[in-house]
Amino acid sequence: MSPKAFYVTKEVLLGIAGFVWCAAGFNIVRIGVLAYAEQSGALLIAGLLAGSVAVFLVFWTRIFSKLLGKHTDRIVGYGNARQPFWRFFDRQAFIIMAVMMTAGISLRAFSLVPSWFIASFYTGLGIALFGAGVGFLINLARLLKASPRAGTLA
Repeated sequence: MSPKAFYVTKEVLLGIAGFVWCAAGFNIVRIGVLAYAEQSGALLIAGLLAGSVAVFLVFWTRIFSKLLGKHTDRIVGYGNARQPFWRFFDRQAFIIMAVMMTAGISLRAFSLVPSWFIASFYTGLGIALFGAGVGFLINLARLLKASPRAGTLA
């Protein structure tokens, strides 16, 4: 396979970013919801839901909404030059993703936190991640609509 096959347009990069963030968010929410199923008591669940909302608000407002703008601007800034498909993230984002995955897997694998924490934290975090993915896809749709080549990813 030619190295050129790994090079894609900015539109494809935004699509990859949207898919990756949505997939990650969905999987994290799924883990959180499964942990919610282990909980009992209306008051506990109400408190955990409030915690999920708080986690979402912190991660969305302080991290993911800003990263969404930063990465969209970077990707759109590539212009018409094709880029390697892995450039949907920059180096810092790949490092953050690796650290977050390692921490998340470790928390669950070594039972470092109780399941109620996983329920609340993962659900809020996952919804924020998924929201970033949707944001990338919305930005892709806007770019395609504004593009003279509207509707194409080639």
